[in-house]
Amino acid sequence: MVDLSIENKLKAIWELQQIDSKIDQLNLLKGELPMEVADLEDEIVGLNTRLDNMRSELKTYEADIVGYKTGIKQSEELQKKYKKQLDSVKNNREFEALNKELEISGLEVLAAQKRIKEAQFHMEAKQNALNLLETNIEGRKKDLEFKQKELKTIVTDTEDEEKELMQTRVGLLNEVDERLAKAYARIRKNVKNGIAVAPIMRGSCGGCFAKIPPQRQSDIKQHFKIIDCEHCGRILVDNAVTGIVAEKIVEEEKPKRRVRSLKATK
Repeated sequence: MVDLSIENKLKAIWELQQIDSKIDQLNLLKGELPMEVADLEDEIVGLNTRLDNMRSELKTYEADIVGYKTGIKQSEELQKKYKKQLDSVKNNREFEALNKELEISGLEVLAAQKRIKEAQFHMEAKQNALNLLETNIEGRKKDLEFKQKELKTIVTDTEDEEKELMQTRVGLLNEVDERLAKAYARIRKNVKNGIAVAPIMRGSCGGCFAKIPPQRQSDIKQHFKIIDCEHCGRILVDNAVTGIVAEKIVEEEKPKRRVRSLKATK
């Protein structure tokens, strides 16, 4: 890269700041929509995972109920068998043993019936929760669709301008001193408004509005080195770089000239 003068380096970084500020304004139009869209997408993924888990739990309850009913059927078959054997018992010992088996199988039937009722109760509660969750997901999907359309409209409206600005930015970045570009990027990341290069405005920093000592202002105007704001760290530039003050002076002088010309005619 050709070694540029300090003034030319400052002009290049100032132009880059202007482009970045315009890109920031376009992004500001989108506001928090990109984040809201991303958050909704993540939320819907989480809700769908929860929905799948609930459906899996319902299937588990259904399988449990089938198992309990099978157990009841087996216990009832055993009861029939034991009752039939009671008719042919030979002694009290066999009679008592069969009665004990009948009692156990009867208790097993009661326990299984109780578990079926509990499972059905949980299934009903789970199904109600699942229905509410499905309604919630549908609502969030509609919100997502609305915000996606809104974001797409903004992106479409600003796409050409943003593309042009990005192309211009790439070209400008090639003209900016490499070390200065790194410092610029670091400052932009650390300040809230993205202003890394600030003009001197009425003797103050155009970024944080802190007063700049007269000697420091004089040093900035001489362009013998890059000078930053002592308060916020932004790179400071004067009107020779920005042209802002010069333009204001021209605008302010126009009415005065008209007043002088009116006095002359009188």
